[in-house]
Amino acid sequence: MQDSFQQKALKEIEKLIKMIENSGLAVSKPSQKLYNYQVIVNSKNDQVKLLVYFGKKGIKTVLQGNSELAIYKELDELIFGAELFMHKPNDDVNFDEYIGTDESGKGDYFGPLVVAAVYANKKTLLELEKVGVKDSKLINDANIKILERKIKNIVGNNYEIVQINPEKYNKLYDTFKNLNKIMAWAHSKTIQNLLLKVNCPNVISDKFGNEKLITDELKKKNIDVNLFQTPKGERYTAVAAASILARSKVVDWFYFHTKELGFEIPKGGGDSVNTSAKRVIHQFDDKYLMKMIKFHFKNSKGIFKN
Repeated sequence: MQDSFQQKALKEIEKLIKMIENSGLAVSKPSQKLYNYQVIVNSKNDQVKLLVYFGKKGIKTVLQGNSELAIYKELDELIFGAELFMHKPNDDVNFDEYIGTDESGKGDYFGPLVVAAVYANKKTLLELEKVGVKDSKLINDANIKILERKIKNIVGNNYEIVQINPEKYNKLYDTFKNLNKIMAWAHSKTIQNLLLKVNCPNVISDKFGNEKLITDELKKKNIDVNLFQTPKGERYTAVAAASILARSKVVDWFYFHTKELGFEIPKGGGDSVNTSAKRVIHQFDDKYLMKMIKFHFKNSKGIFKN
């Protein structure tokens, strides 16, 4: 029985390795320990250990590392969110048509926060599923751009994007003093803008905080919709499509500014972004850097301490 679980654990970690590599992260070859198989997943200067245990009670997948790291959160979503994407909880809704909203960039020190909204009905939902729309965290950057074009071809003009570049983001943070409040404002804005194009009573949003945050913002705008907020909202196809459109804008921002600076700008909030931020200051100045970062991140304490 032990050998059987060990074989299952090996197959499981091999499956996970392929999934991780497809997402664009670097992963080591699996090493066998006494009770598990394990790999190291790297992203710039940050790394997380992934273990698949085997024993008398079966196999178990575990992440080890700093849970605040962007790479940890990405892997947690990739590995444990994938199952939720395939198997819907009992309390899910089943709308014939709805607007899906999602965001990208909130965990990156550099770059914008982007929120997108996509309207879909029975016909377009089937078409989106056929072209492979799923949670953007499960897709590498090259395929994000390919899917962006396919989504826009399917939904036409029935989408909206709010891109909050760092300069505006920092001003909004001075006003709201809270990231979730900024996201609620942006989600409600995309819904408001899309409702000018389509008449749809249903909205599904990825849940990121207190449900009242979005509902209160919608009330300010006199918008009355049937809003369903749920964790792992990307399991809904239109929400997944919104996540792809939002992330595509983030990918574009990093590509453009990497070319502008002449060196690669890292995503996330680890040590590598501190090094790059100091390099920007050295190459330009701190005012230029302020146009590229989300200042309230704890990274700023070490970068602007002098």
